[in-house]
Amino acid sequence: MSITPLMPVYPRCGVRPVRGEHCHLIDEDGTRYLDFASGIAVNLLGHSHEGLIGAIQQQAATLMHVSNLYGSPQGEELARKLVDKTFADTVFFTNSGAEAVETAIKTARAYHQQEDGDAQRTELITFTNAFHGRTMATISASNQEKMHKGFQPLLPGFKYCEFDDLDMAKSLIGPQTAGFLVEPIQGEGGIRPASDAFMHGLRDLCDEHDLMLALDEVQCGVARTGTLYAYEQYGIEPDILATAKGIGGGFPLGACLATEKAARGMVFGTHGSTYGGNPLAMAAGMAVMTAVANDEFLAEVREKGERIRTRLEQFIGNYPDLFELVRGKGLMLGIKMKVESRPFFVHLRDHHQLLTVAAGDNTLRVLPPLVIGDAEIDEFFDKLSAGAASYKVPEAA
Repeated sequence: MSITPLMPVYPRCGVRPVRGEHCHLIDEDGTRYLDFASGIAVNLLGHSHEGLIGAIQQQAATLMHVSNLYGSPQGEELARKLVDKTFADTVFFTNSGAEAVETAIKTARAYHQQEDGDAQRTELITFTNAFHGRTMATISASNQEKMHKGFQPLLPGFKYCEFDDLDMAKSLIGPQTAGFLVEPIQGEGGIRPASDAFMHGLRDLCDEHDLMLALDEVQCGVARTGTLYAYEQYGIEPDILATAKGIGGGFPLGACLATEKAARGMVFGTHGSTYGGNPLAMAAGMAVMTAVANDEFLAEVREKGERIRTRLEQFIGNYPDLFELVRGKGLMLGIKMKVESRPFFVHLRDHHQLLTVAAGDNTLRVLPPLVIGDAEIDEFFDKLSAGAASYKVPEAA
C-alpha cells in the first residue's frame, strides 16, 4: 500500500506531541514547544486545566452518551448558561464548528420557509476570504477556489461579497436573499476584524428587509477576543451565531445559538445529531464556561491581549523588511508580514520551538491559551525575537 493509514489530506509536520503542560506541548522525543496556536484557538484553558480535566473524568465515569431521544439535564444546564450570557433564546449542540455553521445556514433558511414566510428567500450573502468549514455547504459558502477544487458542483444558495464592503452587501440583496453569514473577525482570512460601520450596517439591512444576521464566531468566540463573543464589542446582536473550538476546551463541541424569532422554523424533525450535546461534551462545555464567562477572566484576556499587541507593535519596528502591522482583538492577534508567512511560521516551529498558525493575507496568527501568564508572554517574545533575527527570507524560485 502506498497510501498512509491516516488519509493524507494534511501536510503533517515532524512535531508529534504526546503530552501537554499548561501552555507547552511535549513531543515524543521530549522536545518542549511553547504553544501559541492552541490547536487553532481550541485549547483556551491550556493543556492541563484541573477544572476541565476533572469535569471530563467525572462525567466519563458516570455517563458518556445516551442520544437525543431522552431528556438531557446536562444539555439543559449548558444551554441555559449560554442563553443567560448571550443574545440567544435557544441552543442546538453539535460536534464541530462546521456542523454549527451548517445549523446556522439551515436556521436562516428555515426562518423564511414557514407558512407566513417567503419561501423564495433561500440565499445567503457571504464574504470573500471567509472560512466556514469543510462540509459541502460550508465550502460552498466560501469563495476560496482552493477549497472548491475536486468537489464540484458546489451547492447553490450563496452570493459572495467583498468583506467589509457595506455598499456591495446592500447591492446584492434581492428577492431570494435570506440573510448574511459573516465572521466578525476573519481567522483563516488573516485576523481581519470587520469595521464597526460594516457590522452595524449589516444589522440595519437585516432589520430593514427582515433578513437573518448569522455570525460565524467559531474561531473568535468564547472569550478569545476579551468578551464572551466578539459581537458584543460591535454593540449589535445577531439573530443566529455559530460557536465551537474553544467552547469545549479541547473536547469536540459546537453550538448554534439563535433568538426565538430566528429559530421559528427549527421544529420537531427538522434537524438532529446523534452525538450532539452528549453528556461528556456538556461537562467539558460547562467547565469552560465556568472558567471564562465572568468579568474578571474576560478583563484579564483584554489586558494580556493589549500588552502583547503593544509589545508586538514595538517589536515589528525592528524588522521593517519582515513585518507590516498587527491586528486583531484580545488574544486573537495577527502579524501581517511583508513576505510569505508560512515559511516563517515553519522556521519558528522547527528552529525555535514556538508554535503559531499561518493564515491568509501573509499573516501569522498568534492564538495562545487564554490562561498564559507573564512567563509565557516573555518566552514568546524571546522565541519570536530569536526567530526573526535568524530568519533568512527564501529566494524566489
